[in-house]
Amino acid sequence: MQIKKIGVVGAGTMGNGIAQLAAQIGCDVVMTDIEMKFVEGGMKKINSFLSKSVEKGKMDGKEKEAIVARIKGTTDIADLKDVDFVVEAVIEDLDLKKRVFKQLDELCRPDVVLATNTSSMSITEIGASTKRPDKVCGMHFFNPAPLMRLVEVIRGYSTSDATIRTTIELAEKMGKTTVEVKKDSPGFIVNRIMIPHFLEAIKIVEEGIASIEDVDTAVKNGLNYPMGPFELMDLTGIDIAYFVSEYLYKELNKENKWVAPNLLKTMVRAGKLGKKTAEGWYK
Repeated sequence: MQIKKIGVVGAGTMGNGIAQLAAQIGCDVVMTDIEMKFVEGGMKKINSFLSKSVEKGKMDGKEKEAIVARIKGTTDIADLKDVDFVVEAVIEDLDLKKRVFKQLDELCRPDVVLATNTSSMSITEIGASTKRPDKVCGMHFFNPAPLMRLVEVIRGYSTSDATIRTTIELAEKMGKTTVEVKKDSPGFIVNRIMIPHFLEAIKIVEEGIASIEDVDTAVKNGLNYPMGPFELMDLTGIDIAYFVSEYLYKELNKENKWVAPNLLKTMVRAGKLGKKTAEGWYK
């Protein structure tokens, strides 16, 4: 099946980035959220990103206008009834995702793939909320979606080979490098590796071994990472690091390595959720 029209559920940071990518490859896009202010915010971010691309000479004004014109913003999820592929990008709440997928299952044609952008949660459980678990998979983009090259494509227990092929082909058409997660395991590849890095970095600061700045400097210069763990948490959200660690602790045999340090809990409770929303680790 040729994918000409893509639905995106969620107009936040990930959703609007995915919608932009879909429009850039020539697809019509329907981007939906629960309130128009979120939809308008998503469209504003897309416009801002593309305007910077024009300023840098990466595209011209007409190309930008054409991309934006392909994206329809709406608060009515029923507007996704005639799309060819859906990417869900709501918050990391499993019950919410299952409710969304149940709605999508009832709305969309039986041949439509329903993909979730979850970074850690069970594709199998999300798929079980539908009558088409073979058409449900993970399609995990990274933040910011228009710039980060990787997409994790994840199998649920019932996900078909055809669904995986369709999803990989779409991601590659968007210019992404894909990896296939062959077994539905919490955290997939990247978060399974990254979250312990975050937690150990926080413990080093909590124990007074080194400062936030020096941990970031050490990781960037000693491991050749482009960002230190605290810089990355400020970008992606301290609350996300906390909630993912809690989920992995629950799902992976309650091993101590997944226990969130008290300093992380304190930061989240204080509302210091990252530079995008609050002060974050860096004042």
